Amino acid sequence: MVNLVNLESVSKSYGVRPLLDGVSLGVAQGQRIGVVGLNGGGKTTLLEVLSGLADPDGGRVSHGRDLRMSVVTQRTELPAGATVRNAVLDPLGLSAEHEWAADPRVRSVLSGLGMSRLGLDTPVDGFSGGERRRVALAAALVRDLDLLVLDEPTNHLDVEGVGWLAQHLLDRKCALVIVTHDRWFLDAVCNRTWEVVQGRVEQYEGGYADWVYARAERARIAQQTEEKRQNLARKELAWLQRGAKARTSKPRYRVEAAEALIADVPPPRDTVELVSFAKRRLGKTVLELEDVDLRVADRSLLDGLTWRIGPGDRIGLVGVNGSGKTTLLNLLAGEREPDAGKRTEGKTVRIAHLTQELHDLPGHWRVLEAIEDVAKQVTLGKYELTASQLGEKFGFGKGRQWTPVQDLSGGERRRLQLARLLMDEPNVLILDEPTNDLDIDTLQQLEDLLDGWAGTLVVVSHDRYLVERICDSVHALFGDGKLTHLPGGIDEYLARRHSLLEAAQNVGKQADDAGTRAGLSGAQEHAARKELARCERQLDKLATKEQQLHEKLAEAATSPERLQELNGQLRDLGAEKEQVESRWLELADQLD
Repeated sequence: MVNLVNLESVSKSYGVRPLLDGVSLGVAQGQRIGVVGLNGGGKTTLLEVLSGLADPDGGRVSHGRDLRMSVVTQRTELPAGATVRNAVLDPLGLSAEHEWAADPRVRSVLSGLGMSRLGLDTPVDGFSGGERRRVALAAALVRDLDLLVLDEPTNHLDVEGVGWLAQHLLDRKCALVIVTHDRWFLDAVCNRTWEVVQGRVEQYEGGYADWVYARAERARIAQQTEEKRQNLARKELAWLQRGAKARTSKPRYRVEAAEALIADVPPPRDTVELVSFAKRRLGKTVLELEDVDLRVADRSLLDGLTWRIGPGDRIGLVGVNGSGKTTLLNLLAGEREPDAGKRTEGKTVRIAHLTQELHDLPGHWRVLEAIEDVAKQVTLGKYELTASQLGEKFGFGKGRQWTPVQDLSGGERRRLQLARLLMDEPNVLILDEPTNDLDIDTLQQLEDLLDGWAGTLVVVSHDRYLVERICDSVHALFGDGKLTHLPGGIDEYLARRHSLLEAAQNVGKQADDAGTRAGLSGAQEHAARKELARCERQLDKLATKEQQLHEKLAEAATSPERLQELNGQLRDLGAEKEQVESRWLELADQLD
């Protein structure tokens, strides 16, 4: 099979650091390749060199004749002054509605990425970074292509959006090269994995699960080879010391790869054992909510909720953006009071709450000092770790542990924040989007710690893989004032959301048949629906602005004054978002 793109002995460096060093590889028709590796390891550089956006320092990159390729990186720019229609539809010659509406793929892309909510005639100049990325992604997906190159396309999508994108890419026949840290997405979409590590690109068959196995197998073989080399060296030294003597027969090795890989790996967590241990630490009462009402402005998030969280419970909390997940976590953590009802906390409970905001630490502190400021040693389940060992598990090697806090990136500060929380030996963990800014290797370390952690855990995350790995049950907020237990997990959540969306689409037809609903005239109902759609567009924009502020917070990691200013903007944005959500709920109630 002829490759669409070939890289031959390609090298690329920035400064003195080589990101690609003599890399040779190719992309064939139909391959769906996921690119993984540590942050800053060269994944984006590989995409840019492969697609021709950056020239290699050495080697050769060749593209097939008449190759139809589209590239969406984190640096993709849209034409100044263009509208969504100009950027997405005009290149196809489908400006008129009857033209693009007749194409099922175009309709699916516009709907799946929320282009209708943004407005086809809205100028892109006023869009946030996340909205611009969605427009650029839509412009790529509507085209007929041989090769699609994407860099972190899931960053600004929720669980439903990620699911739609995965299915869309599976339905297409074009080749794909994609950088993502979303492990569920890697497994669902990719049939090949490239790992960028120390200037090389290691190639593996299959998605995330296959890559994990193959990487472990390579490590086992490398370790076995090194052990053999050392054994031969010791034998040779002994022979030299004793003189030439007859060799005994060689030892016999019987290696079965799969069994050898998992022979010394502990079994999946024993939930009964962990719950029993948690009861001894926590007692019978952990956190309880009785007849709780929770409101934001005039909007009701919870109405008469009774929820008892017991020792050893491991709960994943899901819901659309703005459904109240973070507010509920703040209530559980005791950082806000319910508007009605009662919150009860056990006497032995020690809560650690990981928020999405970065907390300031003295800039002159070293990483190790910041961890040891909490404790020198910690016991996490069956692990007994020093502050240095816990730092290593969160990506701070021996050398990096002496880096001043002021020199850390936003992602490194996030990891340090989580390490400090765990160092305090809490018995209740409340985590709000713990996977933000973490690469796959750090995520694996975090999951390994949490998997055997004997305590109560409540997690909000859009990372489907993390929720399914560390949680035993899933609860959802659907905006109806209730907390719904989902025995079927994320799959059940997506199915219910799909049903709700279908029901919402049928509301208009039912309203026409009924004449008027909820005491509204036809004109009033039309105006309410129009305002409801406007609120939804505004919520999308606010959610993207919120994501953009988090990105700026990461960029301003070394400037305490800038961090304080951005945190203020984030709080103001949250207040505005709550007002819009409140109005949305009011309109939705009128139309029910």
